[in-house]
Amino acid sequence: MRHFVAIFIVLFTFLVFTGCKTRQAPRSMMSARAPKAIGPYSHAVKTGGQVYCSGQIGLVPETGLLAGDDIASQTTQALKNLKAILEDAGSDLGHVVKVTVYLKDLNDYARVNEIYKDYFPGLKPARSAVQVARLPKDALVEIECVAVCMKSKH
Repeated sequence: MRHFVAIFIVLFTFLVFTGCKTRQAPRSMMSARAPKAIGPYSHAVKTGGQVYCSGQIGLVPETGLLAGDDIASQTTQALKNLKAILEDAGSDLGHVVKVTVYLKDLNDYARVNEIYKDYFPGLKPARSAVQVARLPKDALVEIECVAVCMKSKH
């Protein structure tokens, strides 16, 4: 029994110390293919083999304006923005594990789902959807996600 405890302590110590040495510090990143951030934040932060994306509204990267006045155009553009950020971070929509959708009007939920399903045809990530009082630029929708990082980039 003493040998088992000694081996366990040695193994545990080894795992703790080698894990600490190999972990990378969180790295923030900005994507040239996404709209400029409208505040003091990064498009995404990579850490622990995951990519945490900031919420994206339906801004067109080239103009900085909303893609349209309707939920469909804004949802489509927000998802395109997330796709670009994930790809630049070394991941993609197929490796998203969690999504949060913020809606100005929960009555738009069904329409958002129609568009959303086309961007996530395989694995269906865990998801929350909530109605909020107001979004930046008076957008109708904001979408954020967490994904597994598949390759080293940045």
